[in-house]
Amino acid sequence: MSRLNLDDFSELIERPDSGIRRDAEERRERLAVPPGALGRLDELGEWLSAAQGAVPVRPVERPKAVLFAGDHGVAALGVSGRPAGTAHTLVRAVLDGVGPAAVLARRAGVPVRVVDAGLDCDPGLLPEEVVRHRVRRGSGRIDVEDALTAEEAERAVRLGMAIADEEADSGTDLVVLGDLSVGGTTVAATLIAALCGTDASVVTGRGGAGIDDLAWMRKCAAVRDALRRARPVLGDQLELLAAVGGADVAAMTGFLLQAAVRRTPVILDGVVSAACALVGQRAAFRAPDWWLAGQVSGEPAQAKALDRMALNPLLDHGVTVGEGTGALLALPLVQAAAALAAELPERPDQPEPRDARGEDGSD
Repeated sequence: MSRLNLDDFSELIERPDSGIRRDAEERRERLAVPPGALGRLDELGEWLSAAQGAVPVRPVERPKAVLFAGDHGVAALGVSGRPAGTAHTLVRAVLDGVGPAAVLARRAGVPVRVVDAGLDCDPGLLPEEVVRHRVRRGSGRIDVEDALTAEEAERAVRLGMAIADEEADSGTDLVVLGDLSVGGTTVAATLIAALCGTDASVVTGRGGAGIDDLAWMRKCAAVRDALRRARPVLGDQLELLAAVGGADVAAMTGFLLQAAVRRTPVILDGVVSAACALVGQRAAFRAPDWWLAGQVSGEPAQAKALDRMALNPLLDHGVTVGEGTGALLALPLVQAAAALAAELPERPDQPEPRDARGEDGSD
């Protein structure tokens, strides 16, 4: 198998159809509801039309939540609100239907797929369909060692690509993308700081589980040290993911890039998916045209990444839990935009103006 080069995606990914988008905009001008009255829903409907290549837009009927799971060795430094190596408990909560993402997905009728890319637990704790894709058990401590070997990084990216192909082939028409990780926001902050050229303190937040001031300082130090290891490999996205990423992060990056190849729109969740998207943008500049930002997570690194990709979040409700929750909250908005664009009637033809003197031209 030849070595994967993420730069090749630049030639494979095309933008959504601009001609179709113009047709969708023209159709919007003819609807009975005045232009502008639906606000951003108009923009979302037109974006979906272009992504689908269809006017009017088709309803979003087969969405899927895809959550990549992994543990990060950097969590051992006490940078997370959860103990290191416990991401499997987040997975179990989703599988048992009691995690926030599971509750929202059930309410919306959205199936959830969990992919273990790098959990640090006995595989017997989880179902075979979850753990069978695992690249390795946990990821390395990025402040002092590589997260993955070069071979593992490539395997993880190819795993994400394969999952994207499976979803596209099965008819999934929109993906809600999230992560189930411990230590993931530290990895995400490192990737975003490296790609945006900023310092650790600028991008380091308090994570979905929340951390106190001492943990935040430890997290800043971890990001600072990891950045020293990231900067020398910025020219190669695969090397960057191996150095300071992780199996789940690399898999999500591969998923996002291949989803764009397959013309499958994706709603991003929080800072981890934003970091993966930023790596993807570095490889293929057209790829972000296939993605939406679901919500503001409160993480400063997410804001940096979304600004770099010119993605404007759909929601800002102060939800910090992660795990795909914010993207699931945004999904009904996208579905509503599609329904309105598809089902609102056009204005009836306007009558020809009458002569002021009467129909026959007389006074």
